[in-house]
Amino acid sequence: MIDNRELGWFKSSYSDGSEGDSCVEVAATPGAVLVRDSKDTARAHLTFGQSAWAGFAAHASDA
Repeated sequence: MIDNRELGWFKSSYSDGSEGDSCVEVAATPGAVLVRDSKDTARAHLTFGQSAWAGFAAHASDA
């Protein structure tokens, strides 16, 4: 089990708009990328494989 307190969570630099608290935070581990709600960090996170996250990030950066 991953201890969320020990991970280096970060938010996108694009999350500082008028609704900056409506964002997600991301943490990278050697085997996965974790995503959680920045408004409620105690809740469970989503886990994505490295290749799935890379595909998402590539698609999102094209938008």
